Amino acid sequence: MATAIPKIILSSSRDIPFNRLVLSQSNVRRVKSGLSIEELARDIERRGLLQSLNVRPILDGEGVETGTYEVPAGGRRFRALELLVKQKKLAKTAPVPCVVREAGSAILAEDDSLAENVQRVALHPLDQFRAFRDMLEKGMSEEEIAAAFFVAPAVVKQRLRLMTVSDKLLEIYEQDGMKLEQLMAFSISDDHARQEQVWEIVSQSHNREPYVIRRMLTEKTVRVSDARARFVGLDAYLAAGGHVMRDLFEADDGGWLQDPAILDRLVMEKLHAAAEDIRAEGWKWIETALSFPWGHTRHFAEIDGTEMPLTDEETARLEALRVEQETIEAEYAQADEYPDEVDARLGEIEQAILALEERPLAFDPADMARAGAFVSLDSDGTLQVERGFVLPEDMPAGPEETDNAYGSDEYDHPAYDGQDERLTGYGGDEGEVSDSVTADVEPEEEDGIKPLPDRLLTELTAWRTLALRDAFAGNPHIALTELLHTLVRDVYWQTSGADCLEAYVREIPLPIHSPDMPGSLPAHALRQRNEGWKHDLPDDEDALWRWIDGLDDASRMALLAHCLSFGVNALYERMPTYGAVSQRSVTERLKRADRLASALSLDMVEAGWQPTVENYLGRVTKARILQAVREARGDEAAERIAHLKKPDMAREAERLLDGSGWLPEALRTTGGAEQVPVETATVDEGMEAIAAE
Repeated sequence: MATAIPKIILSSSRDIPFNRLVLSQSNVRRVKSGLSIEELARDIERRGLLQSLNVRPILDGEGVETGTYEVPAGGRRFRALELLVKQKKLAKTAPVPCVVREAGSAILAEDDSLAENVQRVALHPLDQFRAFRDMLEKGMSEEEIAAAFFVAPAVVKQRLRLMTVSDKLLEIYEQDGMKLEQLMAFSISDDHARQEQVWEIVSQSHNREPYVIRRMLTEKTVRVSDARARFVGLDAYLAAGGHVMRDLFEADDGGWLQDPAILDRLVMEKLHAAAEDIRAEGWKWIETALSFPWGHTRHFAEIDGTEMPLTDEETARLEALRVEQETIEAEYAQADEYPDEVDARLGEIEQAILALEERPLAFDPADMARAGAFVSLDSDGTLQVERGFVLPEDMPAGPEETDNAYGSDEYDHPAYDGQDERLTGYGGDEGEVSDSVTADVEPEEEDGIKPLPDRLLTELTAWRTLALRDAFAGNPHIALTELLHTLVRDVYWQTSGADCLEAYVREIPLPIHSPDMPGSLPAHALRQRNEGWKHDLPDDEDALWRWIDGLDDASRMALLAHCLSFGVNALYERMPTYGAVSQRSVTERLKRADRLASALSLDMVEAGWQPTVENYLGRVTKARILQAVREARGDEAAERIAHLKKPDMAREAERLLDGSGWLPEALRTTGGAEQVPVETATVDEGMEAIAAE
């Protein structure tokens, strides 16, 4: 016969006059938090007591109940009732609903008090939104809702903005698929189809921050020179029903595409189609995104591939190109410079030779079965495919899988660490990068221009650090000077360690960066340089030593500069007050980075940085936007856009600053050649039409 399960018995409940209740000393809440007693009292006055008090009988010295009760759980409600009694709004003998714990219970009073406060679950913002919406639909105003729940009207308005968001996105948020700040960013538009399309794109991207979502939702035009447009092709865009706007007053690189939604759809369709073709090669997995973070393959192993040999036709083609190149160079050996058409032809020859010499890799099918590839859009509008990466769980345990001296590839350097955003970077979201709007956008100010927000300053200096690394790696003399400077400081000013040689490069990650940095000129140069050296490296450590020993001095210096470049750190960081690294140390680091930039004549304009809505203009105040335009194009240009709203001002400023050479202070090289020209004559005459709107 089955044993009966013992049934629990709940504590009884009854009404107890208020004057027979006293606050227990066992109540664990000591610190004020959340709603004040005054606000809670007003709420009880309005709607009554929604939750009973938890009480216990008070015993006399002989263990007999005295008729009074202590309140270990519900102390704030008790104080609110007490305040109402003092205000003559509640009778002293008013009955109070109470749950009565029996005398002598094995459960401690502190246990009940702690459980009541710890086991409660805060209302999910989405449930709060739905409640506010229902109350609004039943006739309450936003101000009345705010007053009823003792929150600012702005909180109610903020939650109710979610009424414009797609139900599909609300469901994703409900399942913790996105953050509240991201969800709020979608409320800027009421086009549900576009909202869902943008989420499909950013959810596969390295940068899911709110300002990116807002930019995509408010993006009205895309330059024909944009990488997305080049990837899809103008003909395909027009065939899909897209329209192009052209500027009659200035060179516009072919115009602006007026239907970003169509363009983004075509881009993703083409990327997914390419990914399927690459999957058919035999890879275990494929990841597709518009772009991946800087350092996205760091935690992957890389399988070995073999270069495919040149075909007879390719060999003949390569030889013919080299002969043509040598012939042209010999013909113009005495000339001061090449004619334009000859120079252009030499450039074409160099590109063709490079394409033939950079051989594709062939992989073992068995290795491909456990590896995958990343498919994305390169900064020049071409398809970028990175093959041969193995997930940590698919790595075989064995010494044969150990990394070489440089890791699996250029991304495997901690110096190239991205935000494993899969946020996954700007992810790991580095832990995970905060999506707080206040962390991304400089607040508006009335008087003067305040310092840039910390995150934006970190992104700018990450760009500068990458450019510094590229310049540093290309200048062995400066690299050796910096190394000796560091070593002398270590030897004479610090305690040396016990290693065979205590000189080392601590590879510095760049966990926070703007989306345009991975596809920049310095990033491309560093990747190419790293691939070239990795191709030449022997696999064995002893063989590596002999190989380095046999290099000529020029090659040794170039390799030294390349390796040292991974340790270059010009990052601005906001350090915690009691952290291991002080803010003063960061300041000293930046001073030394400035000295290095000056020695290298670093020019961030030549490195490819230019102000855009995404990397600067959409992240700062209107005052800073106008300051940038004023410095680059003069007062007249700034005045022409001063009346615009912030998003429109940022977009027009991007157009005006294009090609101006303007840089924010954080990217300028002290004592360098970077000067901001004032070119009022080149101001777009079409701005008159904007001013008239």
